[in-house]
Amino acid sequence: MNDIALKPNLSFLSDADKDQIHQAALRILSEIGMKLFHDEALALLKDAGCIVEKGGIAKIPGKLVQQAIDNAPGNIPIYDRESNPAMDLGGHRSYFGTGSDLIYSLDSKKNQRHQCVLDDVSLAARVADALPNIDFIMSFAHPSDIAPERAYLLSFQVMAANSTKPIVCTAKGRDDLSEMWQIARILRNGEDSLRSKPYFIHYAEPISPLKHPFDSVDKLLFCAEKSIPVIYSPAPIAGSTAPMTIAGHVAQGMAESFCGLMIHQLKSKGAPFLMGMGPAVLDMATGECSYNAPEYLLAYLAAIEMSHYYDLPNWGYAGTSDSQIPDEQASFEAGLLTFLSTMAGSNLNHDVGYLDFGRTGSLEMIVIQDECIDQVRRLCRGIPVNDEMLALDVIREVGSEGNFLTHPHSLKHLRTTQWRPKLSNRLGYLEWKASGGTSLLERAQQRLKNILHEHRPLPTPQDQAQKIQKRVDQFRT
Repeated sequence: MNDIALKPNLSFLSDADKDQIHQAALRILSEIGMKLFHDEALALLKDAGCIVEKGGIAKIPGKLVQQAIDNAPGNIPIYDRESNPAMDLGGHRSYFGTGSDLIYSLDSKKNQRHQCVLDDVSLAARVADALPNIDFIMSFAHPSDIAPERAYLLSFQVMAANSTKPIVCTAKGRDDLSEMWQIARILRNGEDSLRSKPYFIHYAEPISPLKHPFDSVDKLLFCAEKSIPVIYSPAPIAGSTAPMTIAGHVAQGMAESFCGLMIHQLKSKGAPFLMGMGPAVLDMATGECSYNAPEYLLAYLAAIEMSHYYDLPNWGYAGTSDSQIPDEQASFEAGLLTFLSTMAGSNLNHDVGYLDFGRTGSLEMIVIQDECIDQVRRLCRGIPVNDEMLALDVIREVGSEGNFLTHPHSLKHLRTTQWRPKLSNRLGYLEWKASGGTSLLERAQQRLKNILHEHRPLPTPQDQAQKIQKRVDQFRT
């Protein structure tokens, strides 16, 4: 008998397909090479046995790539601000969070957007802190009211103050990333505690095709030094900065991510690393880069499968739409992406609440997707099969003349079997009309209003907040 449910999963690639994509990625690295602008990284690669040509082109042998894959950890435990376990990245475990650095925030009642300010970072952190299925936070905004060189650092400070959940951060360079590390060290009461219980993850990326800027690599090296979990995820655009074909798109993305892995592991063997790619698709009719085109989804799902092939934690996507407002298109696209990511076993899934090709954020969409994630997680618990679940004795007792409504077996398993929505409507038409006849968006707006009015995140201790503020005030680039 099976006492543990088999988790559903999704696959688009055969083992032979994965082998071919892997070999193509290795050939890109060893025959075509990557262009780097960082002398230390080039020296690390050369000393390891790579060929470094004029102009900073590094060609990386496949056996060295395999060593880096073998050295990187297969799972990465992440803890919240209070040092409690929050996520275990790896395997087919899926976690969800907001995205970062949006230019606009949407007022869904007026269908108007405004340029993001620091307060938008604060609001998004508070909302995410209140929602049980949002596992980590990102800034959700790039504050236009803050000097660019300070915007990332102040966003990090505000996120830490308004949520206990783990942070995935972006940074301008090593200097402000170092200050974020100092803030996390203060919150952990020391570097050793921060290393053993990581609180934040850094996101960096190369530039497709095949280029690795100085700041991206410099931040990668800093993360390796300090054992900060790091994402190194390219965003190759099919038809623009990557091949139009899905297999070529994925192979290039894998190669670009693996160049970062090589440098990272040469700097610090065993340091925590997340692979991934954002496989945007250039719409040749509009010039927009779609987050939700079928070709995007296929390339993204292939990248997830490749991460399982390598047994490395991956960076993923969920809850996003190309629609400009939280309408029917947004609900469909965001829900579909969330479902696919979970069923494929993507680990760290960001961008919940994104609209308009990643330009605009909607707090109501975060609220709606929190419920979507909850329902998909119910599906992923699967179907346990054992004597208790088959209920033959219960069926025998009830027979053809009784009912299951009043049977103790129904009461026993009611709450563990049936998923209950908080936003979705399950009333009949007359009951729905009598209760106000509201739409999903209207109910999400009301829940958002309640969260912002009632939810108070756990504050940081005053002495830590003062130390953090002093560092932020003194920061100069």
